[in-house]
Amino acid sequence: MKPKVFKTIDEQIEILRKKGLVIDNEVEVKNILLRENYFFISGFRHLFIKSPIEKTFIPGTNFTELYAMFNFDRQIRNTIFKNLLIFENNIKSVMSYVLSMHYGIKENDYLDTKNFSQDPKKKNQINDLIKKMKRQIRVNGGQHSATMHYINNYGFVPLWIVVKILSFGIISEFYSILKKEDKIEIANIFNISPDILEDYLPILANYRNLCAHEDICYEHRTQVRILPTVYHANLKIPKMDEEYIYGLNDMFSLIIILKQVLTADNFSKMILELEEKIEILHKELKVIDISKVLDQMGFPLNYKEIVRMN
Repeated sequence: MKPKVFKTIDEQIEILRKKGLVIDNEVEVKNILLRENYFFISGFRHLFIKSPIEKTFIPGTNFTELYAMFNFDRQIRNTIFKNLLIFENNIKSVMSYVLSMHYGIKENDYLDTKNFSQDPKKKNQINDLIKKMKRQIRVNGGQHSATMHYINNYGFVPLWIVVKILSFGIISEFYSILKKEDKIEIANIFNISPDILEDYLPILANYRNLCAHEDICYEHRTQVRILPTVYHANLKIPKMDEEYIYGLNDMFSLIIILKQVLTADNFSKMILELEEKIEILHKELKVIDISKVLDQMGFPLNYKEIVRMN
C-alpha cells in the first residue's frame, strides 16, 4: 500500500474529476473542501461509485450530490444528538433521584461500596468507578458554578449535581454496578427491563460520542447487537439466515432503542425531523435512489410506522 501524502485542494479536485465526478463550480467546491475536509466528504463516495473494484463514479454524479449526502448525515446526526442529550439528562435525573433517596446526598454516603452490587466479580470495577467519580468531583468541583456552590456552602456535592459533570459512558457503567433492586426501580421509570436498559446504555453512549465528534453517523454499526423486539416483527423486517437484516446494530437499532426510552412526544418529533431530512435528500439525489441510503442506515421503507406502535 502506497504511503499517504499531502494533497492540495487543486489536486483533490483533480482526483475527483479523474474518477468521473462532475464539478460545475470549482470555486465553490474549493471552499467546501477547505472548510469541510476532503477526507470526510470523500467518505460518502462509495454510494456513488460503479463498483468496489472499478472505484469510478456512476456517470453523471455531481459534486452537489456528494455534498448533499455529507449535509444529510450532519443534519440527521444533529437530530439524533439532540434526542440522545434528552435521554442522557433523563437517565441522570432518574438515577440521581433514586440513589439519593436510598443512600443519602453526601459523596461518602452514595459512593459507599456497600450500596453497589455485591458480586465479587464486580469488586474491582466498583472501586475503579468510585475513584473515577471522586476524581471528577475533585477536578471539576471548582469549574462549575453548581458544584462550587455546594462545595463552598455545604462542603459536599449531591449526586443530582455530580451527574451533570459525568460522561454518558461513566453513567452507563455506573448503572451496571448498581444493586439489582435499584436497577429495577430505575428501569421501571422507562417501562423497560433492567437487563435491556443495561444493554442499551453503552450503545447510546457510543452514538452520543460519535455525534459529539461529528463522525459519519448514518451507516455506523455498533459492535454489540440488540435483541429482536416487537418492532422488528410488527414492521415485518425481512430476515436472512433467520436474522433480521435491519435494526440490530445499525442506525435503525438506535431508533428502536430511542422508541423505548424517550417520551412518545419526543420520539414522534424526532421521527418527523428525520422524515423531513430524508425527503429533502430524496429530492437532491439524481444518480442513486433514496432506498440505497435507507439500506445503509438500516431503515426499512416503512420505518415511519414505528411511531404508531406501542
